[in-house]
Amino acid sequence: MNSEFSKRCIQLAGRLADAARNIVLQHYRTDVAVEVKPDQSPVTAADRDVEAELRRLITAEFPDHGIVGEEYSAYQSEAEYVWVLDPIDGTKAFICGIPVFGTLIGLAQHGKPILGVIDQPVLRERWIGGVDYPTMLNDRPVRTRACKTWDSATVCATTPDMFTGRDQKSFQRVQHETKWVRYGTDCYAYGLLATGLVDLVIEADVKVHDYIGPAAVIAGAGGLVTDWTGASVDLNTPTDHIIAAGDSAMQKQALAFLGGD
Repeated sequence: MNSEFSKRCIQLAGRLADAARNIVLQHYRTDVAVEVKPDQSPVTAADRDVEAELRRLITAEFPDHGIVGEEYSAYQSEAEYVWVLDPIDGTKAFICGIPVFGTLIGLAQHGKPILGVIDQPVLRERWIGGVDYPTMLNDRPVRTRACKTWDSATVCATTPDMFTGRDQKSFQRVQHETKWVRYGTDCYAYGLLATGLVDLVIEADVKVHDYIGPAAVIAGAGGLVTDWTGASVDLNTPTDHIIAAGDSAMQKQALAFLGGD
């Protein structure tokens, strides 16, 4: 991206996060109605209101850009630039009033994540960064950490329920060899990894809107996000199994444990 276009994208990403935060906080810890979607995941009016507003702002600024979101149909998804939206990642946590949910915003060029935002509205923490934009947490530079030894590593995952069958056995190998595994962190774990507070985030059963934004944020902080084979993630990633790591050595060791029989 040229500098002027990059500046416009970064500014828009900030406006999108501001708009999402305002809407989310209006609904937070209220008696918001909850529906269950066909995939059994919950959705609220806050999810839909946020995504609708973000789509409006994007098309007003960049009418030729595409949009892929969780709650509405894809728009111009074959465009060179595509915004990827998860209005509330961690809706169950949002419904319960637990501030580990967040709004995820990503921008992909030719399918590859180049800019991302993780915004936790209640704690007023915002990570923004990307391939050519070092990640900031509330305007403060942050970096991932290089974990010295595998047995000192801290791992996060949303829930043990996402690991079943062979995946369960694979994740148990990671759990037995690392220092700590913490569950229930939702997308907040990606921000913690970008800040150098945890070493790995391992997930299964995720979708493209769950990881495009975080992948850019973590790349801008010096880390990496791949699938369980080690391939970089993009809009066309064919798997729902993701590893986020603070450094490549930790990612390679995780792949070895996850890929075992």
